[in-house]
Amino acid sequence: MARSIAPLAALAAALLLGACAGAQQGPAPERGGLRLLGEQRLAWRQAFGDTVVGGLSGIDYDARSGTWVMVSDDRSVFSPARFYTATLDYGSHGFTGLRLEGVTLLRQPDGSLFPDRRQQAARGGEVPDFESIRIDPADGSLWIGSEGGCAVRENPALLHLARDGRTLSRFEGPAMFDLCRRAGTGTRDNLAFEGLTFARDGRSLWVSMEGPLWQDGPVPARGQGSVTRLTQFTRAGGVLRQVAYPLDALPDTPAEDPSAVNGVSEILAVDDDHLLTLERAAVRQPDGRYLMSLRLYELDLREASDIQALPALQGAAYRPVRKRLVLDLSELPLARLDNLEGMAWGPRVGDGCATLVLVSDDNFNPAQVTQLLAFDVLPASGLCRAGAPAAPR
Repeated sequence: MARSIAPLAALAAALLLGACAGAQQGPAPERGGLRLLGEQRLAWRQAFGDTVVGGLSGIDYDARSGTWVMVSDDRSVFSPARFYTATLDYGSHGFTGLRLEGVTLLRQPDGSLFPDRRQQAARGGEVPDFESIRIDPADGSLWIGSEGGCAVRENPALLHLARDGRTLSRFEGPAMFDLCRRAGTGTRDNLAFEGLTFARDGRSLWVSMEGPLWQDGPVPARGQGSVTRLTQFTRAGGVLRQVAYPLDALPDTPAEDPSAVNGVSEILAVDDDHLLTLERAAVRQPDGRYLMSLRLYELDLREASDIQALPALQGAAYRPVRKRLVLDLSELPLARLDNLEGMAWGPRVGDGCATLVLVSDDNFNPAQVTQLLAFDVLPASGLCRAGAPAAPR
């Protein structure tokens, strides 16, 4: 476990802590109604608070304190399961600073830390794979999406936690989401609960599957898209609604790699009838690097069928959500795009109605980076109905 850092490496990490310079510091031209304010990066496996920083898979803004929370999907391998608090310095001048302020270790209902796989085998408990984080507009507590996994015998779940990291409650979805069932049914391993957002009224939560259930059809391929499910849950775990989301085909590249994937990495409420999705494709190239294709879509839920009673989508009749491309992130003036997985609304700072921040999961891989992108959301984006969810009434 990489928890002991040599003094010189720790000093270097401390010098980089404020903000590792990104490829784009100042504002860029507007595209799709979004103006890139800039990029910041964190050093690979940076040390902070006796933890190793990395695997940042979810982000949200806390308007009460003006800080951000970011959850790691580390399965308690490099450091115990955790989330970080940070301040981001961005505005019409650009994105000029990123500072980690604190780290909170997450705890199971009995108060113990979440185990890694080896510890689970010895004493039980839930192995974390936390892919998303949201601040509850009612009381500032936290909701986290856990992807689960066949190897650790855990189904996808939502966890409700206190701000000090204690688990308050946990629920799994309907049986259709169970992992490792008989062949051809249930959730594909590593394509489970990936995105999470409160509905605009703050009363319920939407959860996105990264990819299709086995019974809903094949995963995206070149020249062929697929379909996955978005589910609206009550705070107690009841299903209010479920809709079908059409996934894009894999990008057309010369690489032939069966591990290539396209799926939903995050969702975000715009208003009562619209969601923003971050769709991400990754295709390994001949040199071993991954080509990332990332697109922001706005979804219209109004005419979509409620599919929660459909056990399988293959051969079924239903209306999927309508999707509108907001931005193809490959058009941005950046040296590289990495594995962007987290997305959140931020405060208004420039000419727009809000800001939008994305964060990447580096998988603790030296060939990847932890990057944060900040955007000014302009009226031309069509998203100026957006903002943080209201406290439920």
